[in-house]
Amino acid sequence: MSDMITAELVDLDLSATTKEAAARALAERMVALGRVTDLEGFLADVAAREAQMPTGLDGGIGIPHCRSAHVTEPTLAFGRSAAGIDFGAADGPADLIFLIAAPAGADDAHLTILSSLARQLMNAEFTGALRSVGGAGTAAALIRGDVTPGDVEAGEASSDSADSAQPTADSVAAPVVASADAATDTTAPDAGARPFRIVAVTSCPTGIAHTYMAAESLENAGREAGVELVVETQGSAGFTRLDPAVVAAADGVIFAHDVPVRDKDRFAGKPTVDVGVKAGINRPAELIAEVREKAARGEVTAAAPASGSTPVERSGDSTEGYGTKLRKWLMSGVSYMVPFVAAGGLLIALGFAIGGYKINKAPSVMDHFIWTQADSWGALLFQIGGVAFGFLVPVLAGYIAYGMADRPGLVPGFVGGAISLTINAGFLGGLAAGLIAGGVVLGIQKVRIPAALRGIMPVVVIPLISSAIVGFLMFVVIGKPIASAQKGLTDWLNGLTGTNAILLGALLGLMMCFDLGGPVNKVAYTFATAGIAVSNPSDSAMKIMAAVMAAGMVPPLAMALATTVRGKLFTPTERENGKAAWVLGISFISEGAIPFAAADPLRVIPSAMVGGAITGSLSMTFDATLRAPHGGIFVVPLIGNPLLYLVAIAAGVCVSTAMVVVLKGLRKPAAGTPASEPGETAAAPGAKQPVAA
Repeated sequence: MSDMITAELVDLDLSATTKEAAARALAERMVALGRVTDLEGFLADVAAREAQMPTGLDGGIGIPHCRSAHVTEPTLAFGRSAAGIDFGAADGPADLIFLIAAPAGADDAHLTILSSLARQLMNAEFTGALRSVGGAGTAAALIRGDVTPGDVEAGEASSDSADSAQPTADSVAAPVVASADAATDTTAPDAGARPFRIVAVTSCPTGIAHTYMAAESLENAGREAGVELVVETQGSAGFTRLDPAVVAAADGVIFAHDVPVRDKDRFAGKPTVDVGVKAGINRPAELIAEVREKAARGEVTAAAPASGSTPVERSGDSTEGYGTKLRKWLMSGVSYMVPFVAAGGLLIALGFAIGGYKINKAPSVMDHFIWTQADSWGALLFQIGGVAFGFLVPVLAGYIAYGMADRPGLVPGFVGGAISLTINAGFLGGLAAGLIAGGVVLGIQKVRIPAALRGIMPVVVIPLISSAIVGFLMFVVIGKPIASAQKGLTDWLNGLTGTNAILLGALLGLMMCFDLGGPVNKVAYTFATAGIAVSNPSDSAMKIMAAVMAAGMVPPLAMALATTVRGKLFTPTERENGKAAWVLGISFISEGAIPFAAADPLRVIPSAMVGGAITGSLSMTFDATLRAPHGGIFVVPLIGNPLLYLVAIAAGVCVSTAMVVVLKGLRKPAAGTPASEPGETAAAPGAKQPVAA
């Protein structure tokens, strides 16, 4: 196995000033050694991981990392910045930057070595040695574990000997293998009393860095606090379950995670602290104190732990406000519903295209289906799509409840959503049913249950009681008012004409282009799809759907056109992204404009919003209609007034393009900006490069 880090992968004078430029500089070293095959593709994967959660850590450390198909073998690159680079840590810029690259299918041995580095970063002596080391070879050897921090401080390691040193999986991975034993052997200061025992689980989206750094941080804090603390790291290399006896003997549990904890029910019935993985890294002593306080109060979790926000949709920690949690719960339902919308809507639209607009009157294909008749195939597609659409409201409600209360929320959520359809409460009823179901389950879980009954709680008791309560509320208490509100909204949409319709189109266009696939964009899209989620949607609903899709196509197409007509205003990376944006734009994937918006939000987002508003209003003016909820340019044959619809899209794209070109042209060129370096090409490893987010 070749070295994961060598002197060629170390830059002790990293000149980059942004995290994107730092990632590029270190990635170029990987490319030069053949460790990365596609620089831009790899950087896109790094940026996508960074968008999930900042990779800056307290103590001046940045660890951008990802799994990528463009990586040939697990690789580390290290850069040291004199000025510091902002990686989103609470305590300020990072001066030690580690770029960790893992192949999409990296084996366990390599990932274990990578995880050992994450643990080492919690060692102040190790990071101190990296800040003082004078040679790239010595730094590489220190990271590999071939020399110790003491060797560096004493000047015992030379660069030449470091360059020739070879790492082994056993030597580097030893801290990981020994960590659980070390934690188990820790005893309290008072040897005569049994120490407080804690079991913890750590995990992060990629399972490479934060997972093991949180484990190391918690173990160190446990030793300082005099408690026995054993960590189960659920990382990329898999995980070994804690011994059931260790879990049973534990006095408290800490979950520090950003992805669902596997087999979480093992830890039920104990005092539990549930936070994001960065809390495990940054404030482990507080978490230990908190779980001890909960134990002192006798506060324990039920069979399905409900403390904090559900792990399924969490991207933050326990300090999130209610508004943030509510948005995540609603987006949980929407994200699971959208595939049903796309599949059902396209099938219905294809059914109309093949069988004509009277296909909704066709008899069931079970009773009448002729293989050689197009009408029969159109009826088949239409009826399959109708069945798919029948799941929309139950799925929306079920997964809102799931986002709130995890799996116990699914049954009452689906039941409430189905009742919403029965009483004609529609999507408004589904939203209410999901929130009520999640709240009811959370309330049930707070009730203290005898140990003998805990085994049947998630299978029998919670589904039974929660479904009965949700059903009663939906049928008897709130169902009728919500159904009336849904009918009022539908009637209002059906009555939209003239100026009101144009203004609604402009508003929806603004929303679609505001955050490019974010919550505001999803609200507008869900509003539109809700209107066509019936077998026979109104003309107003189909006009709204058409306006929403047209506006959503504008941002990526405008950025693609701008990079074509005025390429000198953009970096080489942005010009490459512009090529992909053509395809993303015509496919109605608004996210194709995100790299441009992230790099220059004050110019790109307003330009996109203006163009989107124009397109949305023109689409409504032209009375364009759309039965399909997705598809972009590929469903133009299913659009009413298709030529004018394309004119509306073209108008918005041209306006957005003109605005972004003018705004970018007005800025003052500065050293390192794209305008002053239009022809910049790849430089030597370590050179500063402009990048798109």
